[in-house]
Amino acid sequence: MLTDAQQRNAAKKFAAEWEGRGYEKGETHAFWMELLQTVCGVVNPAQFITFESQVVLGHTSFIDAYIPETKVMIEQKSKDIDLTKPAKQSDGSMLTSYQQAKRYSDELELSKKPRYIVVCNFQEFHIHDMEHPHDEPEVLKLADLPKEYYRLSFLTDTHKAHLKREMELSIKAGEIVGQIYDAILKHYHDPSAEILRQHYRRERIADRLEYCYSKRETPLHHGQSAVCGIFFAISGTESGYAQYLCR
Repeated sequence: MLTDAQQRNAAKKFAAEWEGRGYEKGETHAFWMELLQTVCGVVNPAQFITFESQVVLGHTSFIDAYIPETKVMIEQKSKDIDLTKPAKQSDGSMLTSYQQAKRYSDELELSKKPRYIVVCNFQEFHIHDMEHPHDEPEVLKLADLPKEYYRLSFLTDTHKAHLKREMELSIKAGEIVGQIYDAILKHYHDPSAEILRQHYRRERIADRLEYCYSKRETPLHHGQSAVCGIFFAISGTESGYAQYLCR
């Protein structure tokens, strides 16, 4: 499982590599395989995602990509395609990329119907939660992936049941945890120290804050500031951390 720092660095590298490029017919496989493996931490993406699955609509069509475990259908377009603009289909109908994917979904057996439909043009991900099929999609830009990579966790996490609400909460919570993380950094003589990477990763801070909130606890210890309280709450001890007490 990738750490927060590893995912962030991988997302930054991935976004830089795919910036301004992306051809549907020749690069869809490489794009999604790399994303799943390097950013999402899938060990063997070839066994996790399928490509070009047949679907019969009166004629044979193909689903660009599908993730069976999390029931995610992917409709991939080239980088210059406007994902919201209708395009002429082989039967003469005019459909947006989402409408095209939804038509595929309608022809699948119940057990294979997607929980999410992702429409992507390499530079943007339009994420449709099929619990709310008529809502506007959540949009994630490739350029924002280094700081918002967690918004793609539904690709591999089977427990993501309410994507839109969770995304809104995750963004707000992520901003708050980021502020706390930055505040803690200011109290280190050496912000790059190994002790920081081991004990004060963002997800550890988030977990402890959630615990404190659920127990109606306050992270204050002996008159110290809230930031110092979090130091002690996470480490469980004051030993070895005296040099980092708040002034």
